[in-house]
Amino acid sequence: MATSPSFSRPASARGPAVAFEGVAKAYGSTVAIACVDATISPGTFVAIVGSSGSGKSTLLKTVNRLIEPDTGNVRIDGADVASQEPHQLRRSIGYVFQNIGLFPHMTVAQNIGIGARLATGKPLAEARVATLLDLVDLPRDFAARLPEQLSGGQQQRVGVARALAGEPGLMLMDEPFGALDPVTREALGEQYRALHERLGLTTIMVTHDMAEALLFADRVWVMDAGRIAADATPAQLIAGGCGAEAEALVAVPRLQAERITAMRHAEGKLGA
Repeated sequence: MATSPSFSRPASARGPAVAFEGVAKAYGSTVAIACVDATISPGTFVAIVGSSGSGKSTLLKTVNRLIEPDTGNVRIDGADVASQEPHQLRRSIGYVFQNIGLFPHMTVAQNIGIGARLATGKPLAEARVATLLDLVDLPRDFAARLPEQLSGGQQQRVGVARALAGEPGLMLMDEPFGALDPVTREALGEQYRALHERLGLTTIMVTHDMAEALLFADRVWVMDAGRIAADATPAQLIAGGCGAEAEALVAVPRLQAERITAMRHAEGKLGA
């Protein structure tokens, strides 16, 4: 994603701090989140990983009130998110998710500007749309296209542009690249990480891919049974000693890398 276009967030800007204070959520007898206490420093990229049903997406959605916790508080720069109306809160937070959610009957420009249109009744200015397309490395003439005319990776870039349209300091990403092919997924992950740095964002990303978390995040939260079982840097996780759940997740990309190395070594011997 490009770094040249003008964007009004200053280079020195940092996204907000986020704090979870005793946050818990259950659905009947099923515990989704079990009393989470954790903080995210301004400008930090946190990846949340864990097995299916561990509470990753539920925890993420308490930040923008798509899910209301049973107990506890979520604070953004000290302000309880429950003190704001949900629709007002969500306008100040970028949100990118796996299924992208572009409106098929709307152009790219209309999809990017949907938040502004809902808030003001007016379409987003053409110049603003152009700047956002530049940020996510899409040609400006894509503004007139419909989603069906774009590849999956291009559609997800539009999803990122839409999330950035309100100039949020906080971005929530729920399996944002999970439906993409590996090459596109890797490229978008790297490009989003550069955009995170350039715009001074605070990012919270849910992912099933431990390698993705290790490569792009500053900190990784490993969730297990609704709790944060480990909160560590990628280097700390790779070094080990962060608990059984973390070890099991890190073992997957490690074993894959070892198998590829062994296959290359074997091929080299056969060709000698």
